[in-house]
Amino acid sequence: MGDAHRIGIVGLGFISRAYLDTLAPHPDVEIVAVADLDGSRAQAAAQQLPGARQSSVEALLEAPDIQTVLNLTTPAAHADIALGAIGHGKHVYSEKPLADTFAGGQAVVDAATKAGTRVGCAPDTVLGTGTQTARAAIDKGLVGRPLAAQAVMVTPGHERWHPHPDFYYAQGGGPLLDMGPYYISALVQLLGPVRAVTGAAARLRGTRVIDSGPRQGERITVEVDTHVSGVLEHDNGALSTLTTSFDGVATTAAPIEVHGETGTLAVPDPNHFDGQVRHFPLDGTDWHALEPSAGYAGGSRGVGLLDFLHGERPRAGGELALHVLETMTALLRSAAEGRRVTLGTTAARPSPVPLTPAEAWKASWL
Repeated sequence: MGDAHRIGIVGLGFISRAYLDTLAPHPDVEIVAVADLDGSRAQAAAQQLPGARQSSVEALLEAPDIQTVLNLTTPAAHADIALGAIGHGKHVYSEKPLADTFAGGQAVVDAATKAGTRVGCAPDTVLGTGTQTARAAIDKGLVGRPLAAQAVMVTPGHERWHPHPDFYYAQGGGPLLDMGPYYISALVQLLGPVRAVTGAAARLRGTRVIDSGPRQGERITVEVDTHVSGVLEHDNGALSTLTTSFDGVATTAAPIEVHGETGTLAVPDPNHFDGQVRHFPLDGTDWHALEPSAGYAGGSRGVGLLDFLHGERPRAGGELALHVLETMTALLRSAAEGRRVTLGTTAARPSPVPLTPAEAWKASWL
């Protein structure tokens, strides 16, 4: 058995708890340092992690005993933290999106290539049994040749539950850059890379009101589009329609549906690892559920980082994250300019995840 991989975590906000629950007990990972602009959050995390030290951001990025930086900052800081880590010879695994601009994401990938380090990026939820079972069904020909897909995410807005939702409505936020990575990453898993997009977008309100926490009732400014729709043209000829919205109340639409010549699949929410995949065959009379056949069973945030450390070609890697980021920013550019936009990046479909029980991925891989 090899030595545990030493990581440092920058950003101890809302999402960090899910990562810590997965990574802290894992035998292949040693969390050696944590940092946050709010020193009290870093101190609280360090006290709960035996052997971990509280650090400044700068000291953590420079620390010689850290091999990989887990970047859980807000989107506006993703590129700067990643570039700082790469500049000190470290690998980086980031929360989604890879950066708040395509130029920033490209800079991260280019810097890592030059430095000989690796980049990984959420979401890793698409490595769970939900998306992976659907992918396995498509690859086995269960719906015949895929022709189209639709992906729908509708919510009234994160200000209803998040006590500090400002960054969701600032540069790098909005429903597309916040939630789009789940849906577009899943569509690439299912149908392959995107070659061109056409988008439309709207911003229906200039302010939002925080609905919970110490700032309840405070009004914040909306700086981004809050309803984005678009068409994604995949390399294989399939067309996906995508809707992401912070302006709707609810929807009855399946999170993702894939339509093929001989059947349709209803795919569960790609923001979750599991969920039921349903199939309706061409000559059928009703939906029926598929048994999980692929993916990390019982997955949780951080399994993508474990996969990143374990494999030579990470399934939640920088190439895919950059392609997803360009797809999103191209949709917004298409909406602003009123034209179809051809993408300059591509990404191979990551290798499929075989059905992996929780006790297997929670054990040592090194």
